[in-house]
Amino acid sequence: MRLFDIILKDITQILREKQSLLFLVAMPILFTFFMGFAYQSGENGAESADQRLALGWVNNDPDGLLAQQLFDRLAQSDAVRLVELAPGTVDEALQQGDIAGALVVPVDFSRLAAVGSLSQLELVADPASTQSQTLFQALRGPVTQLMSAAEIARQSAEMLGKPGDAGEFSQAFSAASQAWAETNSVSLVRMEMAVAEAEQSWYGDNPYNQASPGILLQFAIMGLVTCGQILVQERKTRTLQRMMTTSLRPWQIIAGHALAMFILVFGQIMLLVIFGQLALGVDYARAPLGTLLVSIGLGLWVSAMGLLIGGLAKDDSQVVLFSLLAMFFFSALGGTWFPLEAAGGAFAAIGRLLPSAWAMAGYQNLLIRGLDLSSVYLPALVLLAYALGFFVLAVWRLRQRSFMTS
Repeated sequence: MRLFDIILKDITQILREKQSLLFLVAMPILFTFFMGFAYQSGENGAESADQRLALGWVNNDPDGLLAQQLFDRLAQSDAVRLVELAPGTVDEALQQGDIAGALVVPVDFSRLAAVGSLSQLELVADPASTQSQTLFQALRGPVTQLMSAAEIARQSAEMLGKPGDAGEFSQAFSAASQAWAETNSVSLVRMEMAVAEAEQSWYGDNPYNQASPGILLQFAIMGLVTCGQILVQERKTRTLQRMMTTSLRPWQIIAGHALAMFILVFGQIMLLVIFGQLALGVDYARAPLGTLLVSIGLGLWVSAMGLLIGGLAKDDSQVVLFSLLAMFFFSALGGTWFPLEAAGGAFAAIGRLLPSAWAMAGYQNLLIRGLDLSSVYLPALVLLAYALGFFVLAVWRLRQRSFMTS
């Protein structure tokens, strides 16, 4: 029996069970409909939660032209929500979870930029959080455009023989800023300035933007019940011991089961992504490569965790128990049922450390915040790191079993 024989055996055995199709496809679709309806109903009866990331604003240049221009730009952002803070209060606001990060404008920022002196904006955020990368992506465009407009205005004043002339700089800066706003070729923050535009819901324009990836992730974990039961049954029937008498090495047996789990989990994810795109209007195809990267990372992490559950469980009942515990733990704390921004405090701080939160952040960056492909690189890498960690633990546990010893 070779590696691919193990993969084919596991997949055939799982798909042969009628309950597998129930867990893999039917129940996720039903729960997605239910959760989307619940979000929409709750939105109609209560004030909308704001899904945008809270960005602290500390302005040490209150009368500066550039500082005011940047504030106006960010105030219109679909990705961040400005929270004005006094100097010295940033650390406390971060610790309490009131903000995801803070942008500090230095003293004389506008004046120094006008004369070409170096003056840096400071982004204060936890580099290990899911939100710091999102904040960086959301700020990169507006800040780049701001500094570009300032440099254009400074050079324009010099060309006219009026270096340091505040009036000339202000006029040229306003013209350059307007040109950036019209072209919007680099901006990562959507500048929708329509009069009397309705406030957008926390899930964007579609309640399934939260429900679809959330239920997708939840049932990807729950689907591990059948995968884990295969390992338990093989131990009970001594199938694994018989495999050891063949030319297969222990790592090949483990890899075969792991790849089978990944194929099933990733296939389930892709089916639900396609269903969300075609039936629910969730725009996964807006950034298809980004959706694919997050989905691969999610599939690898979940399948590695399934391998670990199969190694830990002694019987079928423990497989079900461990899978349910994993599903509820990672779903509840990872922001699959509701956005972590709405929870705040220690709950959100702990949740953002989990791989499920990183997966949701990747999907939400694309579906709700409207960011580009680069916004999912960090979530995908974190998911890969978690997948590797779970896989190493699973291999270690399985090698402790008597059937894995030579």
